[in-house]
Amino acid sequence: MKKEHLLVIRFSALGDVAMTVPVVYALAQQYPDVRITVLSRNFARPLFDDLLPNINFMEADLKREYRGITGLNSLYRRLLAKQFTAIADLHSVLRSSYLRMRFNLDHYKVAHIDKHRKDRRRITSSSNKQLIQLPSSFQNYADVFARLGYPVNVQFRSIFSEDGGDMNLLPESLPRPTVGQPCIGIAPFAAHEGKIYPVRLMEQVVEQLLAKHPDTRIYLFGKGQREDETFPKWCAAHPQCVYVSQHLNNLRDELILMSHLQVMVSMDSANMHLASLVATPVVSVWGATHPFTGFMGWNQNPENAIQIPLECRPCSIYGQKPCLRGDYACMRNIAPEQIVNRVELILNKH
Repeated sequence: MKKEHLLVIRFSALGDVAMTVPVVYALAQQYPDVRITVLSRNFARPLFDDLLPNINFMEADLKREYRGITGLNSLYRRLLAKQFTAIADLHSVLRSSYLRMRFNLDHYKVAHIDKHRKDRRRITSSSNKQLIQLPSSFQNYADVFARLGYPVNVQFRSIFSEDGGDMNLLPESLPRPTVGQPCIGIAPFAAHEGKIYPVRLMEQVVEQLLAKHPDTRIYLFGKGQREDETFPKWCAAHPQCVYVSQHLNNLRDELILMSHLQVMVSMDSANMHLASLVATPVVSVWGATHPFTGFMGWNQNPENAIQIPLECRPCSIYGQKPCLRGDYACMRNIAPEQIVNRVELILNKH
């Protein structure tokens, strides 16, 4: 009898892939005799390596090696050699749907995610909006496995032990916190304008936190042009700030550091989900998007979601749509004190 071997497909952005981790972990733990292979882009490997013995990771370069129909056919032939017994498509986009179709034609057991598109249109509609809680991505993923015959009770705390990741593995150049020193992470940017808290207001958050806790170490997460333009200025003005990507150059190291933070301040972005995977509380800031769309970080307290009520919110599931008002009031009208006060509540618990 062929050994059960489950293929899990999820390409997409880092945050979306990160949301699969709690569910895949619970699946592997509850079905230890089932081999699980996660197919994704190479950046996601640190999320799954060493997670559990029956979880393997397989990377696919869809932009070069497996580009277009010819590339996907080549990828399919490679997948056939793995002798899978079931296919879980957790993405359901053109590429994964094509692979799913090939497996269906060859009579494999296949299931794919339900994205609840009608409900998403209702919650983001500009008229007759229905602000209702949609199923979380975690539930949607678990439903796929249930349809394949693997019902799963999702229980997950962190990819690391209770003590967090090993700080000794981090480069010596990274400024370490001293014993008892509060550590806060801040990730102020995201892929779309509708999910970014204004820089001038976020700097006020930094200033207010440092005024309350002068000995606090603030680690600034993210890497890109906007970070390169902003973070060096903040670090020059506030010596307690550290631009993380100037010291750490891989995702695994960032996860180790995140696991030792008291709190992370993040947008509705990948860093919210990464911090969630290491059991760090997140104060998340929501503008064009909304926690009701199902993308809250794993095991995060909804009370730590900072947002203001506006009739137009949410206007988008992913935050990519231009602001209908033209002023991004959903972000600009959030007072820095709202964020600071919520961070204070979490720090006081520590």
